[in-house]
Amino acid sequence: MGKLDGKVAAITGSGRGIGRGIALLMAKEGAKVVVSDIGASVAGEGMDKGPAQQVVDEIKKAGGQAAAHTDNIATMKGGESLVQTAVDSFGRLDILVNCAGILRDRMIFNMSEEEWDAVIAVHLKGHFCTIRPASALMRQQKTGRIINFSSGSALGAPGQPNYAAAKAGILGLTYSCANSLAKYGITCNAIMPGAATRMTDTIPANFAQQMGLNTSSEQAQTSPMDPNNVAPIVAFLASDAAEKVNGQVFGASGYKISLYTHLVPEKVIYSQGPWDLDHLFKVFKSTLGSDLSPPRMV
Repeated sequence: MGKLDGKVAAITGSGRGIGRGIALLMAKEGAKVVVSDIGASVAGEGMDKGPAQQVVDEIKKAGGQAAAHTDNIATMKGGESLVQTAVDSFGRLDILVNCAGILRDRMIFNMSEEEWDAVIAVHLKGHFCTIRPASALMRQQKTGRIINFSSGSALGAPGQPNYAAAKAGILGLTYSCANSLAKYGITCNAIMPGAATRMTDTIPANFAQQMGLNTSSEQAQTSPMDPNNVAPIVAFLASDAAEKVNGQVFGASGYKISLYTHLVPEKVIYSQGPWDLDHLFKVFKSTLGSDLSPPRMV
């Protein structure tokens, strides 16, 4: 018996990379899978139904069940059609994994409005566009698993202000959904992955080394940076065994899985009343301003 027998999963961005590995593992564990991928370039340009269909064919060849979805999940229509594809193909939806993404890297002082909007649309709005209809159905079913994909870039990736903002926003969305959907039997968690993919191939070498990405996507297979290494924690969070795991963020990189803490106040200073500006200037350096650490990548 598989760990996901009887489940139906919809996985965005599953034609390649991390999403593909998740789709294949979930199918191997008994889930019926909707493979969703528009088939665009890393920059989000163009469309190709081939990647999604290839993964569907691979799952079916191995004896599993799968259906392809190639609509744009950065639109409400695309998100709704993803859920409808699951229902039409397999009768329900138990698991939603939001893995689709693009990059339009640029320093903040050079970034265009279009570069900002395109990345926010696919990542942050794309999560909303799928979670909105999926959660409505899961609420009726009184059960469901939502697994979102954030990134260590949310912690301050230079040259990726749009991507970092979207990935940080996904954390807030995850926490909000976890709190609001728990009473309906729905969990919502997030992953910060580390793997060599088409997207990481575009990162300049000096930044890639800081992130521990010393392997190209072509060399990644069977190495620690193989995208398939991210899939096991996602499969666990999608299972019945994870019914009490909610509102958490996990790192998955190589052969390591991490749990991240929620933001908590590290230092606090008090005033007897409204802050006197001269007093704040006087005490800040020795209190809140002491031993400050810059933002750092995972």
